[in-house]
Amino acid sequence: MDFTEQFFISLGAAVVLYYGVKLLLFSRMLFPKVCFPISDSFFTSMGEWAVVTGASEGIGRAYALALAERGMNIVIMSRTKSTLDQVAKEISNSTGQKVKVIVADFTEENIFGEIEEQLKDLCVGVLVNNVGILPSFIPYRFLESEDLDQTITKVINCNVKTMVKMCRMILPHMEKRRKGVIVNISSGIASIPFPLYTLYAASKIFVERFSQGLQAEYEDRGILIQAVAPFGICTRMAGYQQPNSVTFLPEDFVKKSLQYLRAGNKTHGSICHIVLVRPTHTYFMTQIKIILLKGRKLM
Repeated sequence: MDFTEQFFISLGAAVVLYYGVKLLLFSRMLFPKVCFPISDSFFTSMGEWAVVTGASEGIGRAYALALAERGMNIVIMSRTKSTLDQVAKEISNSTGQKVKVIVADFTEENIFGEIEEQLKDLCVGVLVNNVGILPSFIPYRFLESEDLDQTITKVINCNVKTMVKMCRMILPHMEKRRKGVIVNISSGIASIPFPLYTLYAASKIFVERFSQGLQAEYEDRGILIQAVAPFGICTRMAGYQQPNSVTFLPEDFVKKSLQYLRAGNKTHGSICHIVLVRPTHTYFMTQIKIILLKGRKLM
């Protein structure tokens, strides 16, 4: 057997081994309860309280309810007090857990001192950084915003700064106790270039990279940090799309995503959304964006 033949046989074996390992790792996602088990007492063992930002509706509300159902007291945070009070009542009545309401507009500056003061006496075991804003439902080029400077400030404050500041606030106490869970909500669109929603998509990429880096830094301290990047969820931000095989109600998505909490520093939260981010989807979605941009040029 000559060198060339030996080389290609070895190369083929390496490729088969590589994709075999990838297939094996992917197959674990089909059985999250078996491959990534979480005990009934897992969340309460982290601490007495869970803090959820952007909890007045959608994914944030669903996380707050799910964690309360698992025995945690909940701090819910958003900017509309009347809605928060209603959610607090629903959670308290359905689970019997304590619910604390903190009103905060995360697009504004200098709000975190008051939040830290209200949280200082609580043993926070779980932090869910969910709050985020989409600058506009209508797609537009970056420079077409009516008030671009204000839009930039609000998106960065809400989608980026809030997550970092909340981690800065809660993480030291988790490190001291050597346990805790931080879930940072990203988006599936961060997986690909997303023109016409560029600022929002870029902010969600920051969420992912920050979460992955932070997990590498603090994993050995007993702290679990994960970015969750869903695709279609039936929420106001997504225009209340009708639920189907790949678009979930917030409650259903959160229930699925919690099963993948031990699956790594990033998850798409469900097997359907994991499949959506495969390379063929990336190519397809990129072509759709190109077509969309060309269509706008003709308008």
